[in-house]
Amino acid sequence: MGLLGPPELYNQTPTTQPEPKTGDPFMDLMVADYNKAYHQTPPRGYTENLSPTFLSSGNPCLDFFFHVVPDTPPETLKQRLELAWTHNPLTTLKLICNLRGVRGTGKSDKEGFYTAALFLHMNHPKTLVHNLESFANFGYFKDLPEILYRLLQGPDIRKKQKDEHDCHKRYNVKPIFVAKEITQGLRERKRLAMANNALERYNRDMDFRSLHNSADMEFLNSGQLNKISLAAKWCPSIDCSFDRSLLLCESIARRVFPVESYSEYQGIIEAHYAYRVRDRLRKEVLVPLRKVLELPELYMSDKRWNELPYNRVASVAMRLYMKRFFKHDEERFKKYLEDVKCRKSTISAGALLPHEIIKSAIGGTEAEAEVADLQWKRMVEDLSKEGKLRNCLAVCDVSGSMLGTPFNVSVALGLLVSELSEEPWKGKVITFSEKPQLHIIKGDDIKSKMRFSQEVNFMNTDFQKVFDHILQVAVDGNLKEDQMIKRVFAFSDMEFDEASKNDWETDYEVIQRKFREKGYGSVVPEIVFWNLRDSQSTPVVSMQKGVAMVSGFSKNMMKLFLNNDGEILNTEFIMEMAISGEEYQKLAVVD
Repeated sequence: MGLLGPPELYNQTPTTQPEPKTGDPFMDLMVADYNKAYHQTPPRGYTENLSPTFLSSGNPCLDFFFHVVPDTPPETLKQRLELAWTHNPLTTLKLICNLRGVRGTGKSDKEGFYTAALFLHMNHPKTLVHNLESFANFGYFKDLPEILYRLLQGPDIRKKQKDEHDCHKRYNVKPIFVAKEITQGLRERKRLAMANNALERYNRDMDFRSLHNSADMEFLNSGQLNKISLAAKWCPSIDCSFDRSLLLCESIARRVFPVESYSEYQGIIEAHYAYRVRDRLRKEVLVPLRKVLELPELYMSDKRWNELPYNRVASVAMRLYMKRFFKHDEERFKKYLEDVKCRKSTISAGALLPHEIIKSAIGGTEAEAEVADLQWKRMVEDLSKEGKLRNCLAVCDVSGSMLGTPFNVSVALGLLVSELSEEPWKGKVITFSEKPQLHIIKGDDIKSKMRFSQEVNFMNTDFQKVFDHILQVAVDGNLKEDQMIKRVFAFSDMEFDEASKNDWETDYEVIQRKFREKGYGSVVPEIVFWNLRDSQSTPVVSMQKGVAMVSGFSKNMMKLFLNNDGEILNTEFIMEMAISGEEYQKLAVVD
């Protein structure tokens, strides 16, 4: 038996006794606000290169938005997620979907999204189930079985599979010959073990069962024809990996062809019913709908290369299959590419990241470079329809800490900013390391335009020199305040070199001071700090005016600044803009 106490205990409104007034206005304000202001200041620390920095913006949601990038370790992501959820659950839910958004709505960071989805299942399972339709709209229908698969096999199953594949490829490991009967037996035992694992979890775990049932209903109740078709595209095929490990096709088939609605299934044993409805799902639902979709995989599997409609091939599929297109249908495929150049046909680029396109252009064959160039032009064209960038420059970090993917993303996004800019800023990019360099982009194709990235100086991260040069140009030219460059995009990992001998001055504070000293204090360029690597370094606090903090590898974040000539109010304003679309308004927290 427990004690409840009087009901008034549960209806109390916490009250804070006001501090007594002294009669002195200054002291009254000191008593009311001084300690509060002190405690609200975010903690400070140092970058990897010993420049003072904040370690948090002071807003856990903004920290999640700014710091979570594709190389963020899952444990770090979950820690930031917990803090953000405690601060504001609904905003955090929107930021989770922003991680996945692939069609102009987010960062296309699927691994980060899957980690966050598993966090939701563990801590807020009802919220995950309630928002499944929105999750599928931000990403793909295939995300639903992928979440279930990772719940069953473990959150790092894809990493293990990739490591195993890379190991075999690196050391040229060839499969050992085993008698056909033995391999079939091993394969069958593995299939049964996976099915048993799924069935046991389905029967034991109520939250998993709810998610499983909701996932198959999302495929079934897709609503409009185009959504039904997309569901058919991503629905697991009979006996594929997802089907064997999740039993999802059987679950969907039972809902499409319920035993009570079809007399031919009444009275037969359960195993026969399950087999027959799965086969019927394939023949009467999946195959016809996929045929209408004109998926390239159908033409490829049937060897109908000469019928394949290349203008219907999605951007990611084009990148995956272009070598096979050249191999099996070279003449038609080349004709298609010529038609794209002449604007007689189109090529898709929507789901590709800028650095992925450039990687194909620089590291691929001549044919792959041709496709990549067309996709890059399509991407720039699509973004240009949203607006143009005015009076701004891209500044790309090419220091040693950026080597690898962050470097490639930095120069790709920098080039994209220059392509989207109006004259005279079009075709200009600054790289910074020990010494900043201004590059004039030349060339007609993406490969030639990227030559500037091969002429950069590596190692240091002297961010200050970029603004020293900007300020010196203004002083030497005796420029008026309204002639100062308005906005700078800084693509970096935020690990700047030591900016000042004063231990308390962050990089942005030093920039502000220098501009004030030269008479340009009211026109300090707005800075878009664009984070590309996992790090604690935080350039400014959450309500800093004239500064934006974004992150990730996607071009979609660029849309926040296209045709936006107005002032960047503060860092939180930009985050709220990123999650303000109509699709975000459908999200809801229910547990």
